[in-house]
Amino acid sequence: MNFQPLGNRVLVKRVEEATTTVSGIIIPDNAKEKPSRGEVVAVSTEVTVLKNSDQVLFGKYAGDEVTFESEKYVVLNVEDIFGIIGA
Repeated sequence: MNFQPLGNRVLVKRVEEATTTVSGIIIPDNAKEKPSRGEVVAVSTEVTVLKNSDQVLFGKYAGDEVTFESEKYVVLNVEDIFGIIGA
């Protein structure tokens, strides 16, 4: 995939949450919330605080969903990212 975000934006691939609870209860697809974690896959040249492969936490309804080569991604403004996981 060849995508270069513009402005103060990054391209993130959502990381799916676990489908079972700790106690073993399976969560059906229609009951799951959108994941609010993801991996950065492309960064604008204006963004200096993030890099590819960073694991980030962002708002559930933040950004715009896009599809490239049948994969779903989210284009986010840097302001919509709460922080880097494991930094």
